[in-house]
Parts: sequence; structure tokens; C-alpha cells
Amino acid sequence: MPLFGTHVSTRRGAANALASAVTLGCGTAQIFTKNASQWSAAPLTDEEVTAFRRAVGASGLAHLTAHDAYVINLASPNPTTYAKSVNAFVDELERAEALGLDYLVTHPGSHTGSGEETGLARVTGGYDEALARCPGFKVRVLLETTAGQGTALGHRFEHLAAILRRAKGADRMGVCFDTCHVFAAGYALASESDYAATFQQFEDLIGLSRLKLFHVNDSAKPFGSRVDRHAGIGRGEIGIDAFRRLVTDPRFAHLPMILETPKEDDDGNDMDAVNLATLRRLSAEAPGSPR
Repeated sequence: MPLFGTHVSTRRGAANALASAVTLGCGTAQIFTKNASQWSAAPLTDEEVTAFRRAVGASGLAHLTAHDAYVINLASPNPTTYAKSVNAFVDELERAEALGLDYLVTHPGSHTGSGEETGLARVTGGYDEALARCPGFKVRVLLETTAGQGTALGHRFEHLAAILRRAKGADRMGVCFDTCHVFAAGYALASESDYAATFQQFEDLIGLSRLKLFHVNDSAKPFGSRVDRHAGIGRGEIGIDAFRRLVTDPRFAHLPMILETPKEDDDGNDMDAVNLATLRRLSAEAPGSPR
């Protein structure tokens, strides 16, 4: 069975965030190590790092992950924005490494009109520079598939394949597959044949060995819309059958699958618990799973 988890808030501290994941019965979790809308934050203190690592040991959680700040754009043609982004990404790497996290998920950025090829070259250089400034780090950078809003890169498997083919630090990188994003970008998942074809394209262009993590989200917007709006599992346009195939796919049985779905419904009910229960129920339908 995959390791199911969710993105947990660190408003009360990174260590306390893990307690929320444990309460939900998660096997993994994702956090922000700082405010995702800001360039910088106060450095982590020794006390914060010690408390977090102690909480990890007590939690039993595995493959803990951070997502980098949304302001970072390593594909930017603007020299000031690019330099700030490299410095901010190095900080993200340093924070994730200090906390002992396995993965740092990142969006490849937006070319802002400079063109896809120029943007891909720019972002590849940004990752190379950041990783070169963090020698020996164990945390792995995961390029996230994107929905493709505006001039965002990463909505085609070819984009991620190009970065990984060119990057000097590609052996320290992998891919995070977001189900909402790939569906919105135009990769079908709903039918059995669509699901098979999408993952065959991924295998052909990137390789399934590069796939380290899933963001498991339904899509509030239609197929191919290139609009990033998450919905609860089976409550959006992708539909429940695709998630049943995903969580029972033996190729992915060992991988972490993390929710980024809405936390509450209109009545204020905790939807993480509902969505996790749905994933566990679907997973139990796999042949040989414990009932």
C-alpha cells in the first residue's frame, strides 16, 4: 500500500505539524518550512531543528517533504528576480536539509514571455547553481508537473525531461506527479486506456524511475483547462476510477501520495480525514490487500 499523507500547516511550528499528520493516521506528510508567499524567513534555530527531528523519530512518518515558496522563479529572464530566486532556493534546500527531509518539491517556474526554450535553459542553470552551492546534501529536488497556467513551464513531460537531461545535478533530482495538474495540462487519466497511455508517455520521456512522489488531487476544472484548482478525491473532473487505478497500481505501491485537497467543506467538516479514508478504501481493493 502506498504511504498516504497530506500537507500539514506549520503555523504552530514544524514539529507540531507532524502531530496533525499522525492524528490523521498518515504515513507521510508535506510542509512549508517558511511562509510560501515570502522570499525569506528567520533562520531555523537549533532548538527548532532538534524539536522537529525528535518529532520525526516519534511519529513513524517517512519520506517527509517540503514544498518551496511560490515566489521563486528560476526561469525568470529578469536578472534581479533570477538572483533572488537562486538565493531563496538555496535557503529552501538548507532548511530542508537541516530538518532531515527527503524531498523538496519545486515548480519549474515561468518564462514570462522569453519563450519555453529560453525558460528551460534558465531554470536548468538555476538548479545547477543552487545544487552546486549545497554540496553533499541528501535532500532530493523534485520537479513538479504543472497545470500550465500563463507562461508556466512543467505542463509537458518534455519540459521536465529536458531539465533532467541537461542538469548537471540530475542525479540529485526527481519528479513529483500532481494528478490535478497533469489532467488540467491535457494528460487524460479517467479511462483505463487513458491512464495507461499517460503513464506510458511519462515512462518514454522521463522514466518511471524518476517518479518519487505523487500529489493526489482531483481537479475542479475541466480536462485540458490549464487551470490549477484542486478538488477532493472523486469530487472533481478526474473522477474516482483514476484514483482507484493509481492507488492499486503495483508500480507505485511503495511511493508517498500526498493530498493537497481543500481542508474543509462548506460546512466546516475536516476533509483531510474524508479524502484519506477514500484513498485507503480504494487501496484496499487491490488484489491481496488486507481487508
